[in-house]
Amino acid sequence: MLETSARLLELLSLLQVRHVWTSAELADRLGVSTRTVRSDVGKLRSLGYPVDARPGVAGGYRLAAGTAMPPLLLDDDEAVAVAVALGVVATRRIGVEETSLTALAKLEQVLPSRLRRRVEAVREATSVVARVDPPLDLAVLGAVAAAIRGHERLRFGYTKPGGSEEARLTEPQRLVTWGPYWYLLAWDLHRDDWRVFRVDRMIPHAPTGARFRPRAIPEDKVVEYVVGRVSRGAWKYRARVLVHAPAAQVATRLVVPVDIEPVDDSTCCVELGADDPDGLALWLTQLDVDLEVLDGDELAAAFDRLATRFRRAAGGATTR
Repeated sequence: MLETSARLLELLSLLQVRHVWTSAELADRLGVSTRTVRSDVGKLRSLGYPVDARPGVAGGYRLAAGTAMPPLLLDDDEAVAVAVALGVVATRRIGVEETSLTALAKLEQVLPSRLRRRVEAVREATSVVARVDPPLDLAVLGAVAAAIRGHERLRFGYTKPGGSEEARLTEPQRLVTWGPYWYLLAWDLHRDDWRVFRVDRMIPHAPTGARFRPRAIPEDKVVEYVVGRVSRGAWKYRARVLVHAPAAQVATRLVVPVDIEPVDDSTCCVELGADDPDGLALWLTQLDVDLEVLDGDELAAAFDRLATRFRRAAGGATTR
């Protein structure tokens, strides 16, 4: 017979995998009497688990939905599946990347080494169709997310845009995903100021173990701050474009946050930039609306090159 604490965990696990159990079924699975089952159910209820009891022949016990999410018990295969799935979701732009990453960090922190090796084996054995986006290193993301969640100082090597490397010691505050990149907003202890770091350029060092008290920064200002810092520091070419479409419509079509200034009900101005004006011109054509470059000679020249290319691609085709 299982000890009481182990039996309670086993009972909770059984209740999580099936909708309804009779007292006799649970007693048989646990190797105890139905009276002990009733007692154990009472203990689970005292711990906050909402276990409903239905009388009658078709009745039994079931774990009901409560006001809070109860801890889940996962077997080895389920834990590996969840970890792999969370890692996949963290690489997709479906709106829950950061939440998936923090959940993954919590799970990997408690995974036994044998399961952690299985998760890594699945990742290493999986090939992904090549994309233009930079590769996403889940180990680095996980280390950063864990430091944020634990309010632990983070030391890492950082490759600057010019290629030089340096060591940084920070108090990590927040991860922000923008387009294909992840950014870390952190307080830089060496510079005594906020800094934004691209995660794919980071190599975390061993955990410092040093805790810190998070600094105040309004939640709704985090994305705005990161976008502003990245835009000012990362764009080699900047441009201002008049878009012949309502601002609300343009905002839904742009996959990255940019400054959009309404002009009237049918037009707006967009300020944006890139390292490659030709790529930016091609990307803007995907808005499928008329555009005018108000400021940005490089972008205007890129549109001219793109138009020449399109005319050459059309060749001798006749239009109707």
